[in-house]
Amino acid sequence: MILADDTATPDTRAYVIHPEILTNRDRRAAGPALDEALALAAALPGLDILGGEIVRLPKPQPGGLFGTGKIDELHEKLEDMEAELVLIDGPVTPVQQRNLEKAWGVKLLDRTGLILEIFSDRARTREGVLQVEMAALSYQRTRLVRAWTHLERQRGGLGFVGGPGETQIEADRRAIDEQIVRIRKQLDKVVKTRELHRASRAKVPFPVVALVGYTNAGKSTLFNRLTGAEVMAKDMLFATLDPTMRGVTLPTGMKVILSDTVGFISDLPTQLVAAFRATLEEVLEADLILHVRDIAHADTDEQAADVAAILADLGVAEDTPQLEIWNKVDLLDATAREALTNRAARDPDILTLSAITGEGIDAAIAAVTERLDDARETAVLGLAFEDGRRRAWLHEQSIVTDEEQTDEGFRVTVNWTARQADRFAKL
Repeated sequence: MILADDTATPDTRAYVIHPEILTNRDRRAAGPALDEALALAAALPGLDILGGEIVRLPKPQPGGLFGTGKIDELHEKLEDMEAELVLIDGPVTPVQQRNLEKAWGVKLLDRTGLILEIFSDRARTREGVLQVEMAALSYQRTRLVRAWTHLERQRGGLGFVGGPGETQIEADRRAIDEQIVRIRKQLDKVVKTRELHRASRAKVPFPVVALVGYTNAGKSTLFNRLTGAEVMAKDMLFATLDPTMRGVTLPTGMKVILSDTVGFISDLPTQLVAAFRATLEEVLEADLILHVRDIAHADTDEQAADVAAILADLGVAEDTPQLEIWNKVDLLDATAREALTNRAARDPDILTLSAITGEGIDAAIAAVTERLDDARETAVLGLAFEDGRRRAWLHEQSIVTDEEQTDEGFRVTVNWTARQADRFAKL
């Protein structure tokens, strides 16, 4: 007989609140937004989710986000359910956080803090850990604005003159800045290593196909289906975090590199967008982007718009070829599936499939093959000695396969896409 371990730490009792701010014209539909917030909370281990609710706000209050009456009402509810943590699905200022924690007697995390906690729990590679750590430090730095009373204390000055010294808040901010600089230097080394790997792949010029999409759209499941890999894939937000790359041989014999990236989400913290820019550079270099959508989700169109906005923010070129993969058709009823199939049939850049059942996979592979077939071609270019900038650009793109110096300059052999050829012509 096996006895339960009574010493195990009990899960933290958490309650989720989605503030629906009525003055925000760009606000998401409150119901699906709360569902996503609950799913985010469930993705963080060690939490016992007690439930959640939508709180309608005419406008946010600078001191406590909610009005005093609503704060008292929520205090009673949190006391009755013995909540220990409140998750606010939205931004909360340091002052609001301090005041709400004091009024409710609980710990509080806003949306950014929750996502950072999830990323911290999921990061596995050294690069992922460093990126999350830098993002978390950038976030904590913004929390040092009168967030805690001990930060208002002053340290004594140095030297004979003494002076007022520096406040604890200044010392803490300086310590965080020093840590950020240290991590950034470490990340720079990782980025250089990634660039070397990318350059070595370019010497054996396989096209890169990048999977992007909203978190939990099924990217990792599709990645596993196409590559036979065993990347973690669960019905959970941010089930996978670290990027994964595998070689795939298409039916024509062409070899491509398939890249699975971290999932996107609405209101993705700016700290994370900046921190993961290096990881997502694989998307910038991709010859083809597969935008995987959970087509059965109620907010699929809004999610697609969020992904498009993040891709634009990352600097993905508008002329980069893209295919939309409408995943999870197995979750639709017969009527909805027929309507969806008819709609997709009118657009050659849209494919419907189920990564779980395999339905539509062959058609997707055929479409990818068609887009990439003859996507790269070899060309020999003659460059004068004064064409240093254009020559440097070719090497930056990692598409040079051979180079010889001539009396007039350089004869450069490249293996490039039509998009890269067009860009070169405009230099």
